[in-house]
Parts: sequence; C-alpha cells; structure tokens
Amino acid sequence: MIYDYSITTGKGETLNLADFKGKVIMVVNTATGCGFTPQYEPIEKLYKEYHDKGLEILDIPCNQFGKQAPGTDEEIHNFCSLHYNTTFPQMKKSDVNGANELPLYTYLKSQKGFEGFGEHKYSKLLGDMLAKADPDWDKKPDIKWNFTKFIIDRKGQVVARFEPTADMAEVEACIKALL
Repeated sequence: MIYDYSITTGKGETLNLADFKGKVIMVVNTATGCGFTPQYEPIEKLYKEYHDKGLEILDIPCNQFGKQAPGTDEEIHNFCSLHYNTTFPQMKKSDVNGANELPLYTYLKSQKGFEGFGEHKYSKLLGDMLAKADPDWDKKPDIKWNFTKFIIDRKGQVVARFEPTADMAEVEACIKALL
C-alpha cells in the first residue's frame, strides 16, 4: 500500500506517505529542461484549486530522461518557483527506474504499467527514441519520460497513470472525481 512508503523532501526531511491518509495524491516525476516542463503551470493550478479539498502533489525531480533535471534540489526548486510560481512540495531529486529507483516507484509501476502515449504530437518521437534503446520498451512498466503522473485515491489505491502526453484536462477530471 502507498502508505507503507516514505520519501525524502528537497530539504532532506523524511516524508511518510501515511501522513496523507484520506487525501488524493498525484505523484509526478519532473524535469526543468524538458519539452513537458510547462506542465508545471497546470500542475500548480491543480494544486491551488484542489489542495484545500484534499489533493496533495508530490513532485519528484528526476534526471534519468535526457539529463533534463540538472542542478541541485535547491536550484530546481528556485527554477520552479521563479518560472512557474510553484507552491506544492518538491522532493529530493531521485531515480524512478533502475537499480537506484525509489521503492515508491517500484510499487507505483507494479500497480499501473505503461499503456501507451495516446494521441500527442510527441508520441511518435518518444516511441521511436525509446525503441532504439530497447525494442521491448512498450511492454515494460518503467517510467518512459518526465512528467508521468500517478493518481492515488483517498484509500491509498493507485487508480490511474498518465503519461506526459496525456491531456492535463483528463488528469484534472480524474482528480476531481476522486475528491
């Protein structure tokens, strides 16, 4: 269950996910130098609109995809605050795939695997790029790119996974339905 995990904040403090019992949680791996970086804006909008209704956002910067999250945790936080006025909490920069992945991500991926990029201007580009590195990329639950979002309901169940190519209106509709 999601509440069995803890993660480290950008300030080095331990955050127990059990503290979020009864909340809807969105976990998202982010990057400051990505084509999807402007998603910080609608994510912040979601946070402002729904936080008081029970939404928590866990922003986990990750440098595994094109090295698009360079810098320290403080530099990443300052970038997001300055360019996107983010107020939701940022976690420590971490891996979401591989030998050093956060145990939280091992769990999330076991609950909701990859189901495709859908219709988006970057879908083919991402698919072609990933296929060059691994012909079976689309059959594995790994995180494929920055800004993959997992939605957890108030009971701690992982109910949805949205790839970075998903329309943010779909993400919002999912969250609203759970609140």
